Amino acid sequence: MPLFRRRSGGEGAQDRAGRRGFGFGRRGAEAARGAEPRLDPTFGDESLRRVLGQAAAGDWAALRPALAAVEDGAELTYLAGAVAEVPGVEEWTGRVLADTPDDPVALLLSGARQITWAWEARTGARAKHVGEEQWKLFHQRLETAEEQLLTVAEREPSWPAPWYFLQISARGASLGPEIATCRFEAAVRRAPGHPGAHRQRLQQLCAKWGGSHEEMHDFARSAMLAAPEGSHLGELVALAHLEHWLDLPDGEDHAYLTSPTVLAELQEAAFRSVLHPDFTPVRGWQGTFNTFAMAFSLADQRKTARLLFDALDGAVTESPWHYLSGDPVKSFRVHRDRCAGY
Repeated sequence: MPLFRRRSGGEGAQDRAGRRGFGFGRRGAEAARGAEPRLDPTFGDESLRRVLGQAAAGDWAALRPALAAVEDGAELTYLAGAVAEVPGVEEWTGRVLADTPDDPVALLLSGARQITWAWEARTGARAKHVGEEQWKLFHQRLETAEEQLLTVAEREPSWPAPWYFLQISARGASLGPEIATCRFEAAVRRAPGHPGAHRQRLQQLCAKWGGSHEEMHDFARSAMLAAPEGSHLGELVALAHLEHWLDLPDGEDHAYLTSPTVLAELQEAAFRSVLHPDFTPVRGWQGTFNTFAMAFSLADQRKTARLLFDALDGAVTESPWHYLSGDPVKSFRVHRDRCAGY
């Protein structure tokens, strides 16, 4: 079954998509592989690079006013998440809070960093391979994050950011489905359509976190259909299929992704999001494109995958490529080059 059905005029959907935004279909054969793949958390954004540089240097005097000036809740969430990945943030935020314990921006950054730091202690190993001391550090850091982020939520009731991060800490601390649901709802009340909050909800509903494939797929499709066309939430459908694929044994996984039903759902999701003319490349769009590129490549839909790889021009995100190996750049390159002839 072809991935895209033809519509009036005899024009294939993949051909139509090749003329929509992001320079689709404009690259010559000699440039099929595009730029060298790179894992750059700033994606060449100088303002983000400056924020991460200030975080790495512990330059609170410069960083605080920059973050305090951000009025968009989703933007602040994104920036706080990026800062949370910077090693050493836990050290200088501790010093800042010793002097100004009520500062909501410092509490937000510290809480977000404590979650990332907790997972660094736990590592990505299966639970049975995590040592006692690792578990102790993991839970200690999550407890600190919970306390700090709940304080931010109380002091800044309009901010979605603390509720986004509290979704992650709740999952790590196994606080249960009711708390997880409440925190997701709190996040999206403050920022409807927030892609990050929806991704965290999808993770919560995965079978590996106590949910089920049925719950996960139902949530992904319902969220996509409830959002305006052109929304980033179409990515949820692709993510759900990748999570399902990951849970299947060899052989069954490929048959699943290439089945007519899954291909049709990936098609629908792409045309409601990344291939829709109303799709807007806000911060983080590269992650959405990487998700669809990987899904279409694994589903043997190389022509469509190439459209997405071309638009990315070498911009790699760790997720979801980390599902394939410990080297996301290598995985990206292999799949992009495999699709480059289309």
